[in-house]
Amino acid sequence: MRPTSTHPLIPGADPFSHVGSRTGVLLCHGFTGSPYSMRPWAEYLAEAGLTVELPRLPGHGTTWQDMATTGSDDWYAAVEAALLDLSSRCDEVYVMGLSMGGALSLRLAQENPDLVEGVVLVNPSLTVEDRRLPFIAPVRHLAARLLPSTPGVGSDVALEVAGEGGYDRVPTAAAATLPKLWRAVQEGMSGLRAPILAYRSAQDHVVGPESLRILARRAVNTRLTIHLLHDSYHVATLDHDAATIFEGSLAFVRELSRSGEGADR
Repeated sequence: MRPTSTHPLIPGADPFSHVGSRTGVLLCHGFTGSPYSMRPWAEYLAEAGLTVELPRLPGHGTTWQDMATTGSDDWYAAVEAALLDLSSRCDEVYVMGLSMGGALSLRLAQENPDLVEGVVLVNPSLTVEDRRLPFIAPVRHLAARLLPSTPGVGSDVALEVAGEGGYDRVPTAAAATLPKLWRAVQEGMSGLRAPILAYRSAQDHVVGPESLRILARRAVNTRLTIHLLHDSYHVATLDHDAATIFEGSLAFVRELSRSGEGADR
């Protein structure tokens, strides 16, 4: 069990929880981000009557130094624990993720096929963008001592907003654990059975198009629907196309819901 940070939360980085119907949604935020980037989405689904959980990933929402002591195993363990808890209270659960949160969402669906009814992705990160990472990963502790952090990748939003509640630095040690997560997700693609709805921004300065190409090539045993977003950057959940994502995700849940309603109490 990792120690709890004594650093205060970044404003808006608090987790979000809402008890609604027996249909649940688990939202997963991205790498170096926080629940801030997903809060409007979570509130929209909650107002529609769904039960919603938006956890804060370990090491996120405080300081990048806190994040440097965590890795992809910790982040996955946190969302899996949230999924198991939500499943114990709901008849059906959907997982939705932004960026790295998309990779976590897919991994949840791969590892828990009986618990995940459907997946919604926004600009998912499924492969390496920084070509140095595969070389850093085997020696990440040494690399972290030599170069503890690099410039941040957050707040890629077309709208003029204050930010996304994330870090302005990327901890090297934490970033070096991403290839392990991506590799596991890629290797498990053929095992995906839950339908997937994915959104991809035409202009994304953080995640390139290869991630969704991998998804389209390898997720061959489920239904995959991809929508292009023309007016948003990477953090599309806070951008011009946010309403499109929110409304589309709710329609997706209602379409797949075993009750036929999805949001009814």
